[in-house]
Amino acid sequence: MNISPARLASFEILNRIEVEKAFSSALLPLYEEKLSEKDRGLCHELTLGTLRNQILIDKIIEQYISKKLDREVKISLRMGIYQIRFLDRIPAYSAINESVNLVQKAKKTSAKGLVNAVLRKISQKNVDLNFVDKVEEISIQTSHPRWLIEKWIADFGVEETAKLAKANNETPSLDYRLTAKSINNFENQSLFELAKKGEIYFQDKGSQLVAETIDLQPNEKFLDVCCAPASKLSMIATQNQNQNFFGGDFNFKRLKIAQNSCKKQGLKNVQLVQYDAEKALPFQENCFDKILVDAPCSGTGTIRHNPEIRYFLEQNDFAELSCKQLKILSNASKLLKKGGSLIYSTCSLETEENEQVIASFLEENNDFEIISPKINQKFLLKENFARTFPQRDEMDGFFIAVLKKV
Repeated sequence: MNISPARLASFEILNRIEVEKAFSSALLPLYEEKLSEKDRGLCHELTLGTLRNQILIDKIIEQYISKKLDREVKISLRMGIYQIRFLDRIPAYSAINESVNLVQKAKKTSAKGLVNAVLRKISQKNVDLNFVDKVEEISIQTSHPRWLIEKWIADFGVEETAKLAKANNETPSLDYRLTAKSINNFENQSLFELAKKGEIYFQDKGSQLVAETIDLQPNEKFLDVCCAPASKLSMIATQNQNQNFFGGDFNFKRLKIAQNSCKKQGLKNVQLVQYDAEKALPFQENCFDKILVDAPCSGTGTIRHNPEIRYFLEQNDFAELSCKQLKILSNASKLLKKGGSLIYSTCSLETEENEQVIASFLEENNDFEIISPKINQKFLLKENFARTFPQRDEMDGFFIAVLKKV
Protein backbone atom coordinates (compact mmCIF):
# COMPACT_ATOMS: atom_id res chain seq x y z
CA MET A 1 0.00 0.00 0.00
CA ASN A 2 1.79 3.11 -1.28
CA ILE A 3 0.73 6.57 -0.12
CA SER A 4 2.78 9.62 -0.99
CA PRO A 5 4.25 11.43 2.06
CA ALA A 6 2.49 14.64 0.96
CA ARG A 7 -0.98 13.06 0.88
CA LEU A 8 -0.46 11.23 4.14
CA ALA A 9 0.67 14.44 5.87
CA SER A 10 -2.26 16.38 4.42
CA PHE A 11 -4.71 13.67 5.54
CA GLU A 12 -3.35 13.76 9.09
CA ILE A 13 -3.48 17.57 9.20
CA LEU A 14 -7.08 17.69 7.94
CA ASN A 15 -8.06 15.03 10.45
CA ARG A 16 -6.51 16.99 13.33
CA ILE A 17 -8.22 20.19 12.20
CA GLU A 18 -11.54 18.37 12.27
CA VAL A 19 -10.98 16.66 15.64
CA GLU A 20 -8.95 19.24 17.56
CA LYS A 21 -10.09 22.46 15.88
CA ALA A 22 -6.40 23.03 15.27
CA PHE A 23 -5.20 25.63 12.78
CA SER A 24 -3.57 24.79 9.47
CA SER A 25 -1.07 27.63 9.96
CA ALA A 26 0.23 25.87 13.08
CA LEU A 27 0.14 22.30 11.75
CA LEU A 28 1.53 22.76 8.24
CA PRO A 29 5.03 23.89 9.33
CA LEU A 30 5.30 20.93 11.73
CA TYR A 31 4.52 18.38 9.02
CA GLU A 32 6.21 20.13 6.09
CA GLU A 33 9.51 20.37 7.94
CA LYS A 34 9.87 16.61 7.54
CA LEU A 35 8.98 16.56 3.82
CA SER A 36 11.03 17.10 0.68
CA GLU A 37 10.53 20.39 -1.13
CA LYS A 38 8.32 18.73 -3.76
CA ASP A 39 6.15 16.96 -1.18
CA ARG A 40 6.01 20.12 0.91
CA GLY A 41 4.38 22.00 -1.95
CA LEU A 42 1.80 19.27 -2.63
CA CYS A 43 0.94 18.90 1.06
CA HIS A 44 0.39 22.66 1.31
CA GLU A 45 -1.79 22.74 -1.80
CA LEU A 46 -3.86 19.71 -0.83
CA THR A 47 -4.50 20.88 2.72
CA LEU A 48 -5.44 24.49 2.01
CA GLY A 49 -7.21 23.72 -1.27
CA THR A 50 -9.40 21.06 0.33
CA LEU A 51 -10.28 23.42 3.20
CA ARG A 52 -11.02 26.34 0.89
CA ASN A 53 -13.48 24.24 -1.11
CA GLN A 54 -14.90 22.04 1.64
CA ILE A 55 -18.58 23.06 1.46
CA LEU A 56 -18.59 22.81 -2.34
CA ILE A 57 -16.89 19.40 -2.20
CA ASP A 58 -19.33 18.14 0.44
CA LYS A 59 -22.20 19.27 -1.80
CA ILE A 60 -20.73 17.16 -4.61
CA ILE A 61 -20.40 14.17 -2.27
CA GLU A 62 -24.09 14.55 -1.34
CA GLN A 63 -25.04 13.96 -5.00
CA TYR A 64 -23.70 10.40 -4.66
CA ILE A 65 -23.95 9.49 -0.98
CA SER A 66 -26.86 10.27 1.32
CA LYS A 67 -25.71 8.40 4.43
CA LYS A 68 -23.46 9.79 7.15
CA LEU A 69 -19.79 9.03 6.53
CA ASP A 70 -17.02 8.34 9.00
CA ARG A 71 -14.71 11.32 9.37
CA GLU A 72 -11.68 9.58 7.81
CA VAL A 73 -13.73 8.44 4.81
CA LYS A 74 -15.11 11.91 4.19
CA ILE A 75 -11.65 13.50 4.43
CA SER A 76 -10.19 11.02 1.92
CA LEU A 77 -13.11 11.74 -0.43
CA ARG A 78 -12.63 15.49 -0.04
CA MET A 79 -8.94 15.18 -0.88
CA GLY A 80 -9.67 12.97 -3.89
CA ILE A 81 -12.35 15.30 -5.26
CA TYR A 82 -10.13 18.34 -4.79
CA GLN A 83 -7.38 16.69 -6.84
CA ILE A 84 -9.78 15.55 -9.56
CA ARG A 85 -11.73 18.81 -9.85
CA PHE A 86 -9.09 21.45 -9.12
CA LEU A 87 -5.60 20.05 -9.87
CA ASP A 88 -5.12 19.38 -13.58
CA ARG A 89 -1.57 18.12 -13.18
CA ILE A 90 -2.57 15.12 -11.05
CA PRO A 91 -3.98 12.12 -12.98
CA ALA A 92 -7.40 11.01 -11.76
CA TYR A 93 -6.26 7.40 -11.28
CA SER A 94 -3.53 8.59 -8.91
CA ALA A 95 -5.94 10.67 -6.82
CA ILE A 96 -8.41 7.77 -6.68
CA ASN A 97 -5.85 5.11 -5.81
CA GLU A 98 -4.26 7.12 -3.00
CA SER A 99 -7.62 8.12 -1.53
CA VAL A 100 -8.59 4.45 -1.37
CA ASN A 101 -5.27 3.67 0.30
CA LEU A 102 -5.80 6.44 2.86
CA VAL A 103 -9.13 4.86 3.81
CA GLN A 104 -7.44 1.49 4.24
CA LYS A 105 -4.64 3.00 6.33
CA ALA A 106 -7.29 4.62 8.55
CA LYS A 107 -8.71 1.09 9.08
CA LYS A 108 -11.94 1.86 7.27
CA THR A 109 -11.47 -1.00 4.82
CA SER A 110 -15.20 -1.53 4.27
CA ALA A 111 -15.40 1.93 2.65
CA LYS A 112 -12.71 1.28 0.02
CA GLY A 113 -15.21 0.22 -2.67
CA LEU A 114 -17.46 3.23 -1.98
CA VAL A 115 -14.59 5.73 -2.21
CA ASN A 116 -13.30 4.11 -5.39
CA ALA A 117 -16.73 4.10 -7.07
CA VAL A 118 -17.66 7.68 -6.16
CA LEU A 119 -14.33 9.16 -7.23
CA ARG A 120 -14.43 7.27 -10.53
CA LYS A 121 -17.89 8.66 -11.29
CA ILE A 122 -16.80 12.19 -10.43
CA SER A 123 -13.71 11.86 -12.63
CA GLN A 124 -15.89 10.88 -15.62
CA LYS A 125 -18.41 13.73 -15.60
CA ASN A 126 -19.10 17.14 -14.12
CA VAL A 127 -21.70 17.47 -11.38
CA ASP A 128 -24.39 20.12 -11.96
CA LEU A 129 -25.43 21.89 -8.76
CA ASN A 130 -28.65 23.82 -8.26
CA PHE A 131 -29.09 26.70 -5.81
CA VAL A 132 -32.24 28.01 -4.18
CA ASP A 133 -31.05 31.64 -4.28
CA LYS A 134 -28.04 33.92 -4.76
CA VAL A 135 -27.00 33.59 -1.12
CA GLU A 136 -26.80 29.81 -1.37
CA GLU A 137 -24.89 30.07 -4.64
CA ILE A 138 -22.23 32.32 -3.06
CA SER A 139 -22.16 30.16 0.06
CA ILE A 140 -21.60 26.85 -1.75
CA GLN A 141 -19.47 28.03 -4.66
CA THR A 142 -17.05 29.81 -2.29
CA SER A 143 -17.48 27.36 0.64
CA HIS A 144 -18.54 29.81 3.33
CA PRO A 145 -21.35 29.05 5.82
CA ARG A 146 -24.63 30.59 4.70
CA TRP A 147 -25.11 32.54 7.94
CA LEU A 148 -21.73 34.24 7.47
CA ILE A 149 -22.53 35.18 3.86
CA GLU A 150 -25.86 36.61 5.02
CA LYS A 151 -24.11 38.66 7.69
CA TRP A 152 -21.56 40.05 5.25
CA ILE A 153 -24.29 40.91 2.76
CA ALA A 154 -26.02 42.93 5.50
CA ASP A 155 -22.69 44.70 6.27
CA PHE A 156 -21.11 45.08 2.82
CA GLY A 157 -23.74 44.28 0.17
CA VAL A 158 -24.10 41.33 -2.21
CA GLU A 159 -21.46 42.39 -4.73
CA GLU A 160 -18.71 43.08 -2.19
CA THR A 161 -19.54 39.90 -0.28
CA ALA A 162 -19.20 37.82 -3.44
CA LYS A 163 -15.80 39.44 -4.13
CA LEU A 164 -14.69 38.97 -0.52
CA ALA A 165 -15.69 35.30 -0.39
CA LYS A 166 -13.93 34.67 -3.71
CA ALA A 167 -10.78 36.48 -2.53
CA ASN A 168 -10.72 34.32 0.60
CA ASN A 169 -10.14 31.26 -1.60
CA GLU A 170 -7.30 32.74 -3.63
CA THR A 171 -3.74 31.84 -2.69
CA PRO A 172 -2.24 34.91 -0.99
CA SER A 173 1.18 36.25 -1.88
CA LEU A 174 4.06 35.16 0.34
CA ASP A 175 4.82 38.39 2.20
CA TYR A 176 7.83 38.78 4.42
CA ARG A 177 10.02 41.40 6.04
CA LEU A 178 13.65 41.62 7.12
CA THR A 179 14.68 40.97 10.71
CA ALA A 180 17.43 42.25 13.00
CA LYS A 181 19.59 39.34 11.75
CA SER A 182 19.16 40.14 8.06
CA ILE A 183 22.22 40.36 5.86
CA ASN A 184 22.46 42.10 2.50
CA ASN A 185 23.37 39.08 0.39
CA PHE A 186 20.43 36.69 -0.09
CA GLU A 187 21.85 35.15 -3.27
CA ASN A 188 21.20 31.42 -3.80
CA GLN A 189 19.11 31.06 -0.68
CA SER A 190 15.44 30.14 -0.71
CA LEU A 191 12.92 32.08 1.37
CA PHE A 192 12.38 28.91 3.41
CA GLU A 193 16.09 28.74 4.24
CA LEU A 194 16.23 32.44 5.12
CA ALA A 195 13.19 32.07 7.39
CA LYS A 196 14.78 29.07 9.15
CA LYS A 197 17.87 31.19 9.84
CA GLY A 198 15.73 34.04 11.16
CA GLU A 199 16.89 36.49 8.50
CA ILE A 200 13.36 37.04 7.19
CA TYR A 201 9.98 36.73 8.86
CA PHE A 202 6.82 35.77 6.98
CA GLN A 203 4.13 38.34 7.75
CA ASP A 204 1.09 39.46 5.78
CA LYS A 205 1.16 43.04 4.49
CA GLY A 206 -1.95 43.88 6.51
CA SER A 207 -0.26 42.81 9.72
CA GLN A 208 2.84 44.81 8.80
CA LEU A 209 0.62 47.82 8.17
CA VAL A 210 -0.63 47.75 11.77
CA ALA A 211 2.95 47.79 13.09
CA GLU A 212 3.88 50.61 10.71
CA THR A 213 1.24 52.91 12.22
CA ILE A 214 3.10 52.90 15.55
CA ASP A 215 5.57 55.78 15.33
CA LEU A 216 7.78 55.60 18.42
CA GLN A 217 9.88 58.56 19.52
CA PRO A 218 13.21 58.15 21.40
CA ASN A 219 12.81 57.00 25.02
CA GLU A 220 9.09 56.28 24.67
CA LYS A 221 7.82 53.17 26.48
CA PHE A 222 5.76 50.69 24.47
CA LEU A 223 3.56 47.74 25.43
CA ASP A 224 1.99 45.13 23.17
CA VAL A 225 -0.84 43.84 25.39
CA CYS A 226 -1.77 40.68 23.41
CA CYS A 227 1.56 40.11 21.73
CA ALA A 228 1.79 36.40 20.85
CA PRO A 229 3.13 35.25 18.42
CA ALA A 230 4.99 38.61 18.43
CA SER A 231 4.64 39.35 14.70
CA LYS A 232 3.92 43.05 15.21
CA LEU A 233 5.97 43.42 18.39
CA SER A 234 9.09 41.96 16.77
CA MET A 235 8.65 44.21 13.72
CA ILE A 236 8.39 47.33 15.89
CA ALA A 237 11.36 46.21 18.00
CA THR A 238 13.40 45.58 14.84
CA GLN A 239 12.76 49.12 13.66
CA ASN A 240 13.70 50.60 17.06
CA GLN A 241 16.56 48.47 18.35
CA ASN A 242 17.86 51.11 20.75
CA GLN A 243 14.67 51.00 22.84
CA ASN A 244 13.17 48.41 25.18
CA PHE A 245 9.79 46.86 24.55
CA PHE A 246 7.25 45.02 26.66
CA GLY A 247 4.78 42.40 25.58
CA GLY A 248 2.48 39.96 27.27
CA ASP A 249 -0.09 37.25 26.71
CA PHE A 250 -2.32 34.83 28.57
CA ASN A 251 -1.20 31.52 27.06
CA PHE A 252 2.26 30.41 28.24
CA LYS A 253 2.81 28.16 25.22
CA ARG A 254 2.06 31.01 22.81
CA LEU A 255 4.24 33.33 24.87
CA LYS A 256 7.10 30.83 24.57
CA ILE A 257 6.61 30.83 20.80
CA ALA A 258 6.79 34.65 20.87
CA GLN A 259 9.98 34.52 22.94
CA ASN A 260 11.62 32.02 20.57
CA SER A 261 10.56 34.09 17.56
CA CYS A 262 12.15 37.24 18.96
CA LYS A 263 15.33 35.33 19.76
CA LYS A 264 15.42 33.78 16.29
CA GLN A 265 15.10 37.26 14.76
CA GLY A 266 18.07 38.50 16.78
CA LEU A 267 16.12 40.75 19.13
CA LYS A 268 17.43 41.43 22.64
CA ASN A 269 15.23 44.42 23.48
CA VAL A 270 11.93 42.62 24.17
CA GLN A 271 10.67 41.66 27.64
CA LEU A 272 7.68 39.31 27.86
CA VAL A 273 5.23 38.79 30.75
CA GLN A 274 2.43 36.25 31.24
CA TYR A 275 -0.90 37.67 32.43
CA ASP A 276 -4.66 37.69 31.88
CA ALA A 277 -5.40 40.94 30.04
CA GLU A 278 -9.07 40.72 31.03
CA LYS A 279 -7.94 41.46 34.58
CA ALA A 280 -5.74 44.20 36.03
CA LEU A 281 -2.40 44.28 34.21
CA PRO A 282 0.88 43.96 36.19
CA PHE A 283 2.23 47.43 35.39
CA GLN A 284 1.98 50.84 37.04
CA GLU A 285 -0.79 53.09 35.79
CA ASN A 286 0.15 55.92 33.40
CA CYS A 287 3.56 54.42 32.59
CA PHE A 288 3.46 53.74 28.81
CA ASP A 289 3.58 56.26 25.97
CA LYS A 290 2.10 53.94 23.37
CA ILE A 291 0.12 50.74 23.81
CA LEU A 292 -1.01 48.27 21.15
CA VAL A 293 -4.09 46.18 21.82
CA ASP A 294 -4.08 43.69 18.96
CA ALA A 295 -7.12 42.02 20.46
CA PRO A 296 -8.10 38.34 20.29
CA CYS A 297 -10.75 38.19 17.60
CA SER A 298 -12.71 36.00 15.19
CA GLY A 299 -10.00 36.32 12.54
CA THR A 300 -12.48 36.70 9.66
CA GLY A 301 -9.99 38.99 7.92
CA THR A 302 -7.43 36.16 7.71
CA ILE A 303 -9.58 33.41 6.17
CA ARG A 304 -7.42 33.32 3.04
CA HIS A 305 -4.48 32.27 5.25
CA ASN A 306 -6.58 30.22 7.70
CA PRO A 307 -9.49 28.79 5.68
CA GLU A 308 -10.75 26.57 8.52
CA ILE A 309 -11.76 29.65 10.56
CA ARG A 310 -15.03 29.87 8.60
CA TYR A 311 -16.04 26.40 9.84
CA PHE A 312 -15.11 27.02 13.48
CA LEU A 313 -17.14 30.21 13.91
CA GLU A 314 -20.63 30.39 15.39
CA GLN A 315 -23.07 33.27 15.17
CA ASN A 316 -22.82 34.25 18.85
CA ASP A 317 -19.00 34.40 18.81
CA PHE A 318 -18.83 38.05 17.75
CA ALA A 319 -20.85 39.31 20.72
CA GLU A 320 -18.79 37.22 23.16
CA LEU A 321 -15.53 38.42 21.63
CA SER A 322 -16.57 42.07 21.73
CA CYS A 323 -17.10 41.82 25.53
CA LYS A 324 -13.61 40.36 25.93
CA GLN A 325 -12.10 42.99 23.64
CA LEU A 326 -13.71 45.85 25.57
CA LYS A 327 -12.37 44.51 28.89
CA ILE A 328 -8.84 44.24 27.51
CA LEU A 329 -9.00 47.71 25.94
CA SER A 330 -10.28 49.25 29.19
CA ASN A 331 -7.55 47.58 31.27
CA ALA A 332 -4.84 48.67 28.85
CA SER A 333 -6.08 52.28 28.85
CA LYS A 334 -5.25 52.63 32.55
CA LEU A 335 -1.55 52.13 31.78
CA LEU A 336 -1.34 54.97 29.26
CA LYS A 337 0.23 58.35 30.01
CA LYS A 338 -1.71 61.52 29.31
CA GLY A 339 -1.04 62.49 25.69
CA GLY A 340 -0.19 58.90 24.84
CA SER A 341 -1.71 56.75 22.09
CA LEU A 342 -3.73 53.56 22.47
CA ILE A 343 -3.79 51.60 19.20
CA TYR A 344 -6.61 49.07 18.87
CA SER A 345 -6.50 46.54 16.05
CA THR A 346 -8.09 43.26 15.03
CA CYS A 347 -7.86 40.94 12.04
CA SER A 348 -11.66 40.81 11.99
CA LEU A 349 -14.04 42.25 9.41
CA GLU A 350 -16.92 42.47 11.87
CA THR A 351 -18.25 45.82 13.13
CA GLU A 352 -19.16 44.17 16.47
CA GLU A 353 -15.46 43.61 17.15
CA ASN A 354 -14.29 46.93 15.79
CA GLU A 355 -16.37 50.11 15.53
CA GLN A 356 -18.82 48.96 18.20
CA VAL A 357 -16.02 48.15 20.67
CA ILE A 358 -14.53 51.61 20.20
CA ALA A 359 -17.95 53.26 20.60
CA SER A 360 -18.56 51.37 23.86
CA PHE A 361 -15.09 52.27 25.16
CA LEU A 362 -15.56 56.00 24.43
CA GLU A 363 -18.92 55.99 26.20
CA GLU A 364 -17.12 54.89 29.37
CA ASN A 365 -13.91 56.92 28.89
CA ASN A 366 -14.40 60.58 28.04
CA ASP A 367 -10.68 61.32 28.44
CA PHE A 368 -9.95 59.63 25.10
CA GLU A 369 -10.49 60.85 21.55
CA ILE A 370 -10.14 59.20 18.15
CA ILE A 371 -7.22 60.41 16.04
CA SER A 372 -6.27 59.39 12.52
CA PRO A 373 -3.71 56.55 12.17
CA LYS A 374 -0.49 57.37 10.32
CA ILE A 375 -1.35 55.33 7.29
CA ASN A 376 -1.95 55.61 3.53
CA GLN A 377 -5.10 57.65 2.89
CA LYS A 378 -6.70 54.87 0.85
CA PHE A 379 -7.15 52.77 4.00
CA LEU A 380 -8.81 55.55 6.04
CA LEU A 381 -12.53 55.71 6.78
CA LYS A 382 -14.40 58.95 7.40
CA GLU A 383 -14.57 58.16 11.14
CA ASN A 384 -10.72 58.24 11.28
CA PHE A 385 -10.56 54.47 11.50
CA ALA A 386 -8.54 52.39 9.03
CA ARG A 387 -9.53 49.15 7.33
CA THR A 388 -8.01 46.76 4.85
CA PHE A 389 -9.97 44.19 2.82
CA PRO A 390 -8.69 41.04 1.05
CA GLN A 391 -10.77 41.65 -2.09
CA ARG A 392 -9.70 45.30 -2.39
CA ASP A 393 -6.17 45.46 -1.03
CA GLU A 394 -4.77 41.96 -1.66
CA MET A 395 -3.90 41.63 2.01
CA ASP A 396 -5.63 40.32 5.11
CA GLY A 397 -8.53 42.30 6.54
CA PHE A 398 -7.51 44.49 9.49
CA PHE A 399 -9.15 47.22 11.52
CA ILE A 400 -7.12 49.99 13.19
CA ALA A 401 -8.24 52.71 15.60
CA VAL A 402 -5.95 55.14 17.43
CA LEU A 403 -7.19 56.67 20.69
CA LYS A 404 -5.35 59.59 22.29
CA LYS A 405 -5.53 60.18 26.03
CA VAL A 406 -6.35 63.85 26.55
